[in-house]
Amino acid sequence: MTPMKEDYLKIIFELGGGKKKVSNKEISLGLGIAAGSVTEMITKLTEEGLVAHEPYAGISLTKKGCNYAAELVRKHRLWEDFLVEKLHYQVADVHPEAEVLEHETSDRLATALDDFLGHPKTCPHGGVIPDASGHFSQVNHRLLAAGQDGETVVVERFLDNHELLTYLSDLGIELNDQLTIVKHEPFEGPIVVTKKGQADPINISYKAAHNIFINEK
Repeated sequence: MTPMKEDYLKIIFELGGGKKKVSNKEISLGLGIAAGSVTEMITKLTEEGLVAHEPYAGISLTKKGCNYAAELVRKHRLWEDFLVEKLHYQVADVHPEAEVLEHETSDRLATALDDFLGHPKTCPHGGVIPDASGHFSQVNHRLLAAGQDGETVVVERFLDNHELLTYLSDLGIELNDQLTIVKHEPFEGPIVVTKKGQADPINISYKAAHNIFINEK
């Protein structure tokens, strides 16, 4: 399987496509790829039995696709946890390293790494780590972009993207931050928020707000 196909399976998994349907737009924003290219790849993945696409309803992983994605995500996130916890990497810097390591990791090595780390449940950016059987706990999939003006929310996880994590680090946005949504600027403008304990507003881009997950209401 090509790295690009694997990236699609992983982003669909991250967006919750193992449990529900996700939209073409969510995938496009998550990967930073034009919607037309997403449609083309989803067609290929559907033909290979890895995803199911219901027009106007959304895209989800098939059992085959979910199993494949869960294995990739498990190995990737275990390495991310190792790099941050044991080698003291910055969270924003671990994705490229883990991307390489996941493909060289046998099931035996993944099990040993999991044991060594004490069986972490989530990676450094809040993503769930599937177990050796591919099982994973249900996680929330509400996006910051879907929050309401005036609502106070808690940041629970970020999509695994180097550019995004660097951007959020520069803004001072971290996991478990409590944010109050001031307003959504029109025409796909930024989401303006304030962070608990700080008075100055923070502008979070439209794209980033679709890559940040918050608590359910």
